[in-house]
Amino acid sequence: MDIKQIQDLIRFVSKSGVNEVSIEQKDFKITIKTNEVQPQVISATIPAQTALAALPLAPAAAAEPIAPTAPAGPDTSKYLTIKSPMIGTFYRSASPDKPLFVNVGDEIKTGSVVCIIEAMKLFNEIESEISGRIVKILVDNASPVEYDQPLFLVEPI
Repeated sequence: MDIKQIQDLIRFVSKSGVNEVSIEQKDFKITIKTNEVQPQVISATIPAQTALAALPLAPAAAAEPIAPTAPAGPDTSKYLTIKSPMIGTFYRSASPDKPLFVNVGDEIKTGSVVCIIEAMKLFNEIESEISGRIVKILVDNASPVEYDQPLFLVEPI
């Protein structure tokens, strides 16, 4: 079960009015309990090769929506945008003591890891779908991000 299926399941459970759902497969177990405000994942175990289990958790930022920052340059139409493929918490490095994945000015290739987004205690490496040079990082480290929110501006090479 991938993160998209889990997110769909949470939405379904919250809309259906069911208080608790448990799913157990060969190497995966998840229990979702809901309250009136929002669903909560109580427990989930997955194989170690699927998650980056050794990463420490950073404190969550305040639960306020983060608006994408408009680029400061006069002509940003020539830049491509890397957007968040999911809702979660944005991290620029694998852990506080590890180097940042990318900085402004770095050249990236298709498939390069540019950040991590934590969703439901799973750390998902986000790979670039484009090649180019990072012009601007639009999100602060350890900030919540929304689906399709711009993360990076990239100048194509």
